[in-house]
Amino acid sequence: MATNFPKRSFRQTLFLLVLLFLSGAAALAIVVSLPAISISTQDLQSGDVAAQDILAPSAVSYTSDVRTVQLQETVINSVAPRYTQADTNIARQQLEHLRASLAYISSVRSDFYANNEQKLNDLAALKEIQISAETTAGIFLLAETRWQAVQQESIVVLEQVMRNTIRDGRVEDFRSNVPNLVSLALPEDQALIVAELAAAFIVPNSFYSESLTETARQLAAESVEPVQVSFAAGEIVVQRGEVISDVALEALRSLGLAKPERRWQELTSAGLLVLISLGLAIILFRRQTQTLTYSRGLFVIIFLFLAFLALGRLALPMHPLAPYLFPLAAYPLIIASLFGEELALVSVIPLILLITFGHNNTAALFLFYMTSSLFSVLIPKREQRISAYLWVGVTVAASGAAVITSFHLLQAETNWVDLASQTSITLLNGLMVSGITVLLQYLLAPIMGQTTPLQLLELSRPDNPLLEYLLRNAPGTYQHSLQVANLAEQAAERIDADSLLTRVGALYHDIGKSLNPYFFIENQRTGQIDTHDNIDPAESASFIIRHVTDGLELARQHRLPDRIKDFIAEHHGTLKTYYQWTQALNAAEGDASQLDENLFTYPGPRPQSRETALVMLADGCEARVRAQKPTTEDSLREMIKDTIEKRLAQDQLHDTRLNLQELNIITEAFFDNLRGIYHPRVDYPTLNIPTQPIKITE
Repeated sequence: MATNFPKRSFRQTLFLLVLLFLSGAAALAIVVSLPAISISTQDLQSGDVAAQDILAPSAVSYTSDVRTVQLQETVINSVAPRYTQADTNIARQQLEHLRASLAYISSVRSDFYANNEQKLNDLAALKEIQISAETTAGIFLLAETRWQAVQQESIVVLEQVMRNTIRDGRVEDFRSNVPNLVSLALPEDQALIVAELAAAFIVPNSFYSESLTETARQLAAESVEPVQVSFAAGEIVVQRGEVISDVALEALRSLGLAKPERRWQELTSAGLLVLISLGLAIILFRRQTQTLTYSRGLFVIIFLFLAFLALGRLALPMHPLAPYLFPLAAYPLIIASLFGEELALVSVIPLILLITFGHNNTAALFLFYMTSSLFSVLIPKREQRISAYLWVGVTVAASGAAVITSFHLLQAETNWVDLASQTSITLLNGLMVSGITVLLQYLLAPIMGQTTPLQLLELSRPDNPLLEYLLRNAPGTYQHSLQVANLAEQAAERIDADSLLTRVGALYHDIGKSLNPYFFIENQRTGQIDTHDNIDPAESASFIIRHVTDGLELARQHRLPDRIKDFIAEHHGTLKTYYQWTQALNAAEGDASQLDENLFTYPGPRPQSRETALVMLADGCEARVRAQKPTTEDSLREMIKDTIEKRLAQDQLHDTRLNLQELNIITEAFFDNLRGIYHPRVDYPTLNIPTQPIKITE
């Protein structure tokens, strides 16, 4: 449908956003308050004492995060601290400082104007080192050549030491080893001076690196393989009187035997999923303007979403087979039938995420539900037939069984009993999907002003009171409606439109003629045709046009669905009553300015869907062919084609999605049908054989 809906106002947008976030809060409350797994009444926590032996109810294998973390901590603690490489710039800096200090000492030694006390004070002013008084005295007593040797040896020794990697805490070790590095060629007193001078400039050149150490610990932790823990059915998990450790508590939770804590991580995870859902909803608001501006439709979508979410969260913990029985695929199937496939496929994703959140078998269940939902929505089907939903159920069951089988075959030891029970239950799942979809469609479609196959089948029954009323009061119109219904239905099937809706709409499109049947030629007797020539054309046109408003009033009284009312209102669009308009125009001698066109124009609107357009075209073609009775197939085809082209030229198909290719298909469908109805017939010859009178004997 190509109807142009008005853009949302600020108040509408605000209302939608408020409703959206309220729905998100409700979804979060459902997810948090209703766990997806069966939880024992035991509220065991770390540090509690087990009152009895606790046995594993079934075989289970899981990755122990607690044991893995403990092993990682052990490995991390065994990692030695990491230090930076020896910095040669520090060695060069210290050698420069030593040379500067030796030069200063040499200048003090050569100061002939200073006495010993002044020289001692000058040496004490050195900031780099603190030289003992004994060493100072020895330096002053050295001859110049000896002092030169001491200087050279000090530089050599310091350079030798600083080539090593010196870390914090080991400086004293290197300083204490300096005397062993002094050349044995020097006397002991000079060697002591060299040792003290060189040792004073030894500093660390390698430092503790937090980043290197952390990287080493991280690599060590990453090298630890996750610890796998397995329990056989009936194996003791915790003995009576044993204090529950973190390891034991993790095992109990993996087995579903202990209630998990309400951790902030759990609430945050659920909140993130709800935010994802809200993000998808906002995107849909921008794309599905037509659907989601309609408040009743929006409330129906939210109601279905929250209802399926709550029922799913309640159903999953009930029994191991309950997740495979829950008919979640009915949700997207209902949404697709009421609002379209895009809305169904997008909205079912957050629904599956929220239902399976926190379940032990989340991945398998997500794929199970997602596959079933995709098949239920996307497989080709004719929604107007009830049997189509039965085939949808079979497809849902088959796809679900395939997913279950694939996951079971991946296990080391396939449990054939579980596989058989789970795949068998999917058949019941498929049947429930079909049944729930048909039921909810029947209940919700009237709220949405839509129709369901069951409603349409009920309306198409010949004993429907309104159709019986039409048959009694306007039998010609009834027969005409049947012909139009056959024409439009076959054309609808060929262009993949809703054929059942088209047929039922065609049956009721002229229902208004039943109130004044003799104004219409098909209800007049042969030889008593009234063409309205004796009344004013405008008045005649008003009688003709009134069958649309009369039909809408009858439809309202008999509570026909809105979609059927569309056929009554749109099957003439905004066309003119051609016969009366021509009469009036002739009377005005061709001067249209003297006439009010509105008096000769149907109120409309133009057809807004392919289905109502088909009835308009079928109505015009059937009436024209019945009136003009073409004698050849070529003239029949041209008549149909001309009628359709005129509707197109009169801009009556602008609001539909019909394209030229489909109009050609419709032309051929009408031709095939009308050729079989109005084909030329052979005049049967009279049998000229004398007959003997029949004698009646007593």
